[in-house]
Amino acid sequence: MKIVFAGTPEFAAQAMRAIDAAGHQIVLALTQPDRRAGRGMHLQASPVKVFAQEKDITVLQPETLKLTHADLQKRAAAQEAYQCLSDIDFDAMVVVAYGLILPQEVLDLASRNGRYGCFNIHASLLPRWRGAAPIQRAIESGDVNTGVSIMQMDAGLDTGDTVLVGELEITPHDTSASLHDRLAVLGAELMVKTLNDLDKGLSLVRTPQPSLGITYAEKILKNEAEIDWHLSAIEIDRRIRAFNPFPGSTSSLHGEQFKFWNSCLPGGVQTYQDALPGQVLGFSEHGVYVQCGEGVIEVLEMQKPGGKKIAASLCISGGTTANSPMRFEKLENKQGVENV
Repeated sequence: MKIVFAGTPEFAAQAMRAIDAAGHQIVLALTQPDRRAGRGMHLQASPVKVFAQEKDITVLQPETLKLTHADLQKRAAAQEAYQCLSDIDFDAMVVVAYGLILPQEVLDLASRNGRYGCFNIHASLLPRWRGAAPIQRAIESGDVNTGVSIMQMDAGLDTGDTVLVGELEITPHDTSASLHDRLAVLGAELMVKTLNDLDKGLSLVRTPQPSLGITYAEKILKNEAEIDWHLSAIEIDRRIRAFNPFPGSTSSLHGEQFKFWNSCLPGGVQTYQDALPGQVLGFSEHGVYVQCGEGVIEVLEMQKPGGKKIAASLCISGGTTANSPMRFEKLENKQGVENV
């Protein structure tokens, strides 16, 4: 089958590689414009663009696909992309974490002339966690399972019929990074199966999403990263794991900002009767025990400013006693006022 592929991050590139390896021909790639990243803030191509260039696939990078955009330059780029889609011969369009809204004109174009339409790989069990950050919000909310939905796209926000669904367990040790990798593999497998079935002439069973159980995974904001040690250990553990790799949970110790990358809920840890939230209670082999508003968390991996991710027990030094405790606290802004 001839495929138009729209996507940007590694999650999308993995599906793109699997589609290519399965023998389908990707005739055009849409991806977001190159972005500045890294310490040198150099322009970097998306993983989708990198793979497309390796395979000599034509790449388009409009900032929007809105044909009536107020900005004349952006509108011209969108119209150019639409004209290219109109001129090219393809059977279906696959969209994976593209980052741009597909207008109705593009959706209609993907369904014309006997085409199969536009399919999306969404990393949740729809209608649970529609929106931008389904992986992070599933961990943060304590979901015990998640999965991938192959969806026939419509004009709504992740509202289309599902045609194939696969489920995965969320383990107590999963971070967004580890869960992302497992979901990327599953999503690629399910998308290839969908395209293979179409290529064989098999009919897809479209299942409308139920009206109950709809939740929205709002975009992760950097200001969510700061740890509120007055929350329970369960909530803090989930957030630390959910915000790995972005934006990384943060807290302050002796005026230094630390990042927290991994944690777990320990068993049988003794606590000081008068311990305060954020107080370091002691050290494990690799971790640090910290008092929370309710319960104790074992922080496993941390990072000093300008340093590397290392075992939490190596990241902070010094002992702690009931009379002289180390305590993680909220960060302070330049005016010395605590963030809220």
